[in-house]
Amino acid sequence: MSVARVNLLLLLLAIACALGVVSSQHKARKLFVELQKEQEIARQMEVEWGQLQLEQSTWAIPTRVEKIASRQLQMQQPKSEKIQFVRLDKTGN
Repeated sequence: MSVARVNLLLLLLAIACALGVVSSQHKARKLFVELQKEQEIARQMEVEWGQLQLEQSTWAIPTRVEKIASRQLQMQQPKSEKIQFVRLDKTGN
């Protein structure tokens, strides 16, 4: 094999390696940008989750529920003589 052919082969090999490096760097950058977007979405979802938990705890405050039950639904607390307790046996029945 002549020196010119070896040089041409090495040049083609170097070009192929350079293209491979460029391609892998491009893919890495694309994946990094995608990762940052997904992390931002995750942060937004965490904020929304916290807001939903706060909202749920606000809606479920016993005094609020009792107020709605008495005002809007005209419900009232039963008199003590109307309350009955049911005992369960040890098997849970």
